[in-house]
Amino acid sequence: MATLFISDLHLSAERPDITSLFIHFLKHEARQAEALYILGDLFEAWLGDDMVLPEYADAIASMKALSESDVPLFIMHGNRDFLLGETFSAMSGATLLDDPSIIDLYGQPTLLLHGDTLCTDDVAYQQFRTMVRNPAWQQELLARTPAERLALAKQYREISQTETGNKAEDIMDVNQQAVEQLMRDKGIYYMIHGHTHRPAIHEFDIDSQAAQRIVLGDWYEQGSVLRCDQNGCELQGLHL
Repeated sequence: MATLFISDLHLSAERPDITSLFIHFLKHEARQAEALYILGDLFEAWLGDDMVLPEYADAIASMKALSESDVPLFIMHGNRDFLLGETFSAMSGATLLDDPSIIDLYGQPTLLLHGDTLCTDDVAYQQFRTMVRNPAWQQELLARTPAERLALAKQYREISQTETGNKAEDIMDVNQQAVEQLMRDKGIYYMIHGHTHRPAIHEFDIDSQAAQRIVLGDWYEQGSVLRCDQNGCELQGLHL
């Protein structure tokens, strides 16, 4: 058996094939797992637990079925679905994880995070992140009507797409110093995260201490899963 990690599915009505792939994954491979961790951006947008978009209903039901089959299911907020709350947790059967969180992965203390906090060179994004994670800002958003929230989400998405197209590639990747500092602060030298859509396994040294950072892939063109067991971890693609 293996522990599975995924992130950055960005489920939406525009890509029903990816939703179908995710549901297939939940009904088959994930049923054999020791646990499933979703490290952020499961949804393209989550505008509050009180307004679940219709295109998410089948995926949430399949998550609930997985959790009821005794496979522990954990989910972390991403930069697209940071409003996931306790009602969603009850609907899906998932346990919400703090970012970052530390787990024991087959005897290896491991840092889990979405990954956006490591992109410190993208100053504009970090300022935006600080704003939307403010409880007062979130309360104000959730007080708006569903139509207003949808309009605001569309506006932010268009702004994000424009800014992303104008930014240098390296600015949108993690800052290596930020990675190393977080590992030093936590005293843990093994990390798994998503967000950057650049799947890879990075090995390096920190003060003569061997370290490893695994980046999860996105689900835009295909699925991507990290499988970990007693023998190590492997990144693999998923197809129907």
